[in-house]
Amino acid sequence: MHSDHVVLRRADASDAPGAADVWLRSFSAALPSVRRAHDDAEVRAWFSHVVVVRYETWVAVADGGVVGLLVLDGGELDGGELEQLYLEPSWRGRGLGDRFMALAKERRPDGLALWTFQVNAPARRFYERHGFLAAERTDGRRNEEREPDVRYVWRPRR
Repeated sequence: MHSDHVVLRRADASDAPGAADVWLRSFSAALPSVRRAHDDAEVRAWFSHVVVVRYETWVAVADGGVVGLLVLDGGELDGGELEQLYLEPSWRGRGLGDRFMALAKERRPDGLALWTFQVNAPARRFYERHGFLAAERTDGRRNEEREPDVRYVWRPRR
């Protein structure tokens, strides 16, 4: 049983292993048909040496561990890219994704864009529910997984 007390905070280097583990479990659970381009060790190194260091990374912490992550790129004033949004599988459907989305929109008030795989219907429904519109579809040549994807864009109403 999970505690419902979840803290969202900026990640630091000590959060990289937990964030990588959430990413790995979430990817496997949500995208069983998608070929991963990198093995577990490469994903963990990427989180430790790139994601948490180079990007604006937020984690959701509950019960002493990371249960979700949000990674943003781009400036707070010029809109940005939602690079990663992953939840521990057992935390899906409990409002944590909504909290992360509110944070992302607060941090990038001029707009956000993101890519998700076309096969990821739950993620696509989630982003559409949060006001994102499909802007482009590809055949998968632009990503390492070689999986057809879709670009979503959110712009605030003025």
